[in-house]
Amino acid sequence: METYYDCLPCFMRQTLDAVRMVISEKPAQETILRQILKAVSKMDFQQSPPVMAQYIHRKIRTLSGCDDPYKELKIKYNQYALDLYPEMKAAILDSPNQFETAVRLAIAGNIIDFGASLVVDQTMIKQTIQSSLTDPLIGNTDQLSDAVSEANKILFLGDNTGEIVFDRLLIEILPMHKVIYSVRGMPVLNDATMEDAIQTGMTDTVQVIDNGSDAPGTLLEDCSQKFLKIFNEADLIIAKGQGNFETLSHINKNIYFLLKAKCPVIASHIGCKTGDAIVGRFKDF
Repeated sequence: METYYDCLPCFMRQTLDAVRMVISEKPAQETILRQILKAVSKMDFQQSPPVMAQYIHRKIRTLSGCDDPYKELKIKYNQYALDLYPEMKAAILDSPNQFETAVRLAIAGNIIDFGASLVVDQTMIKQTIQSSLTDPLIGNTDQLSDAVSEANKILFLGDNTGEIVFDRLLIEILPMHKVIYSVRGMPVLNDATMEDAIQTGMTDTVQVIDNGSDAPGTLLEDCSQKFLKIFNEADLIIAKGQGNFETLSHINKNIYFLLKAKCPVIASHIGCKTGDAIVGRFKDF
């Protein structure tokens, strides 16, 4: 049976990143790290990475006394993405294929992921935006465009802060009356919450709901009944990012995943290379 112990170094780095952002004293940092290591030693490595990350980050928040260690970074990258918005909007409007360009930019925004790496500087983001317009895509944007046209209710599952602005660019060329956008129910890593949806103007664009969960993905068993009702009623789901892929790729729904494969575990699961941009249903890869 597949296990995810290869993700453990990433979880330990996330622990150090989060603790260092809210606690300056090294002895206190070490105390929390030791407690996290003790908790990790008892975990089931056959669980998905979002399940394990949810458990670890709950521990971090409790032990550090900070409900949102990434809060300042989230605000900063939301604003940075908003500053880029006019330039990206112009690129879409000037494109001969506006839908494909918007999809490519939405996927480019998936680079803003402090779960994968805390080193996401502005130069890296700009380079990713530029290369996203010409790099190969694994999948078919025309197939997604057809699915959008045929759908009556579209649920768009968001992922990270900053990235949410890139999602907004795509949503603005969709039939917005069909779209509901979802964020996390509580802070975890730099995942987008309702606070971020408000800051980035998403709540002024389409209806936004939260999923009631603090998992960095969409764990249906952990989501609210309100969210589940909308999830079950949607005839098209657009899911951003690795966390949503890891938690939903086995679900029998019309789900199109948009993401960059940022780790070997996910790349292997999809059958692509690390760094590839992905658009499509898992069964079609």
